[in-house]
Amino acid sequence: MDRNPSPPWRGLEAEDEAEAKAAGGDSIGATIYSKHWLFGVLGSLIQLINPEKAKSKANEEEQQLKELDEEMENEICRVWDMSMDEDVALFLYEFNAPDIFMGVLAKTKCPRLMEICVGILGNMACFREICVSISNDKHIGQTLLHCMYDLDPPTLLEISRLLLTCLSQPQVANIWIERIRENPAVYESICFIMSSSTNVDLLVKVGEVVDKLFDLDEKLMVEWIRNGTEQVLDQSSGDSEEQKPLKIVPCVLEAAKQIRFDNPVGLDVYMHILQLLTTVDDGIQAIVQPPDAGRDTWNFLSDLACLDFCQPDDPPIILQEQKTVLASIFSVLSAVYVSETEQEYIKMEKNLSLIGTLIRVLHNMEDCEKRSVNLADCNTEETEKSNINVEDFHLKVLKDVSCELLSNIFQKLTKKNVIQALKEDHLNKQKCSCAIKNLLPTYRSVVKGFLNVLYEADKALVDDLEKDFPGLKAHNRN
Repeated sequence: MDRNPSPPWRGLEAEDEAEAKAAGGDSIGATIYSKHWLFGVLGSLIQLINPEKAKSKANEEEQQLKELDEEMENEICRVWDMSMDEDVALFLYEFNAPDIFMGVLAKTKCPRLMEICVGILGNMACFREICVSISNDKHIGQTLLHCMYDLDPPTLLEISRLLLTCLSQPQVANIWIERIRENPAVYESICFIMSSSTNVDLLVKVGEVVDKLFDLDEKLMVEWIRNGTEQVLDQSSGDSEEQKPLKIVPCVLEAAKQIRFDNPVGLDVYMHILQLLTTVDDGIQAIVQPPDAGRDTWNFLSDLACLDFCQPDDPPIILQEQKTVLASIFSVLSAVYVSETEQEYIKMEKNLSLIGTLIRVLHNMEDCEKRSVNLADCNTEETEKSNINVEDFHLKVLKDVSCELLSNIFQKLTKKNVIQALKEDHLNKQKCSCAIKNLLPTYRSVVKGFLNVLYEADKALVDDLEKDFPGLKAHNRN
């Protein structure tokens, strides 16, 4: 489970370390951290939010809530770093630190203080007992979700990390799903972040939260898919200048475009979100309707496949790094292609390079499969064999979705398309042979149909291919 990041650790000052060692029983668990010092920092936080202040200090308090003293910030950041230790996290929990942090979040106007408090709570939530307790506290849950409406990116990043940590705990995941379902504004906040933020780290983490939510609960996914559409209907008689509701698909695409060149892992996450959407009818319709949504999705994903991944000069082994994202991309493209075969942007004369990309992926996959077999023969350790099996599984998924999309495309190819593809070298003897070998026997009828069209474009090429695949030879061609 990922931990929330902490500021760079600069270590205890020499005098602090000496005091900690001298304190002996003052240490927290097996650490050298001082209970007395930690009490002091938490006490300072309590004073910061204590409502019983002299009226003469009202202006000073207001300023204090907006800005964080440098010394105070350094000490709280040290707590943030310490909270990665389980002994410290449990000690903070026993001292009711989560309640203190909730008080800070409710009253402070200082973004940095909010970020640190949520970050500490996120580190504490990495330990199961604390995570369960935090998740079962309705007040904490509501306060944290309310922070999702904050516009400060660092705070939003820490909230997202905390949510992902809790959603990754099976014991409490459903609690957070229901809590999010009961707070529709969370949907609007997440969509707003995906559609407008330029903070790559935040976009990636928010994407991971959405991916986890959709993977865990299909019902919530469908609700979010329908959300934008229902809002459009509700606004049909409203003010024409009112801001248009945010829809999940355009927001996901916008976030993916933003991180396209900066974070391959994040791009993989957003492609998987789109793939999850295609597992339900509402999701497919949200992608292809209205037509401009389908066009934007198709153009972006086909560009990714043809320009960003598995290029002609890439070594075949790179497919191991790209197999999951490519599987998601091809799966979504296949769903769009089947649903939108009559749309102009799907026309094959504009997408012939996709054929070459799919065949190249299948060809490189053969090299990866050979490598896996060779490794399996050389290694005897069970853990290494297990890793190889995982690789084989993801490669098989990629092969299945690649063949599905290629078969769908082959069924729509015309003589004109094939002539152009041969001219541009998207098809040739070697590529056709690779495609046929991978499509058989599952798509036998598709292969026969493809050969019939290919025969019209290049009779000699088909005659040559039938020597390698004699079982496909047709006797009724003119």
